[in-house]
Amino acid sequence: MLTTTQRDIIKATVPILETGGEALTTHFYRIMLDGYPEVRPLFNQANQANGAQPRALANAVLMYARNIDHLENLGPLASQIVNKHVALQILPEHYPIVGACLLRAIREVLGAETATDHVIDAWAAAYQQLADLLVNAEHDVYQSIAAAPGGWRGARQFKVTRKVAESSEITSFYLQPVDGKPVIAHKAGQYIGIRLNPESGEVRRNYSLSAPANGLGYRISVKRQQGGVASGYLHDRIMVDDTVELFPPSGEFVLIDSARPLVLISGGVGITPTLAMAETALRTGNRDVVFIHYARNASVQGFQTVIDEWRERYPQFAAHVVHSDVTPGDVSAGRLTGRPSLAHLRQWLPASRDIEVYFLGPQPFMAFMKRALHEVGVPDRQSHYEFFGPAQALA
Repeated sequence: MLTTTQRDIIKATVPILETGGEALTTHFYRIMLDGYPEVRPLFNQANQANGAQPRALANAVLMYARNIDHLENLGPLASQIVNKHVALQILPEHYPIVGACLLRAIREVLGAETATDHVIDAWAAAYQQLADLLVNAEHDVYQSIAAAPGGWRGARQFKVTRKVAESSEITSFYLQPVDGKPVIAHKAGQYIGIRLNPESGEVRRNYSLSAPANGLGYRISVKRQQGGVASGYLHDRIMVDDTVELFPPSGEFVLIDSARPLVLISGGVGITPTLAMAETALRTGNRDVVFIHYARNASVQGFQTVIDEWRERYPQFAAHVVHSDVTPGDVSAGRLTGRPSLAHLRQWLPASRDIEVYFLGPQPFMAFMKRALHEVGVPDRQSHYEFFGPAQALA
């Protein structure tokens, strides 16, 4: 339990975190990943290299310090962390490693004059408080998932039953459990954790589930990332009849039970969870669905056949696909070209802004959409988004 003095010390470090938090977390990851190779599979090294993971952690630590007196003000941040941890199977024994490395980083980056014993003791107590909250919350989620019909705990063997190229960059993998038993019915928008073992060593990744629940198996649709260890391994090495290990579905970026019109906006591979959302909503037949997707060009864009089929089958479905790189094929096919704009939203959104909007894509795309949706009158509470990888500020 934090004392009043310790809370005051934590709050006094907020200005330091505002200016030097990223340097602190960058050093923290260097210490931990060099000193504890057993935790490396839990982290995407590409996000270390580009700074996304240290920035995300710096923001989380800063938010925690700012709200140390009122943790309820953290809002969805804590649940987002819990869901990411559950999808990757973060366990209680990982937390002491993180705590020891964080305290060492604080002392080494801030120096003995600033990081006094009192400061270290305060942050040790603050970290333990947060760790206890997360461990308890994650325990409850693990228990709930394992007890659900088709649920499980830890890794489960799945066989690749189909492998389908959706575009020049995206491939879908259809996965069914080796044990032949049912699987937990995920919510549209959730993601799955996967453990792979390429030559470079174990890696774990989260991938959105791109099809609705059927109780029998799952589908993920993976974009080949340039230099991506996991995506490259999946595309090049994992074939039909191969097995992979999956962790149970997780995530809170899911459809809200509502009769409001549904608007799904995606950029690039951000289309994957919106496919599951759209199909789930269309099957119920009780709400209009507007589907807006932005891609570079027709060769990298996947699922056009599915979108066209939904247009034909469901009168309540409206789709708009826009390509940013104009090709002769786009022009001859009459495809829309351009980039995300306010004009698109004003033209394609329902006249009433009493709608539920979900958007996902690259960070700049999401930052634009967040501002644009607010500008065209969509209530912020009805505008929902999720991040691939570490959460980032949509400033």
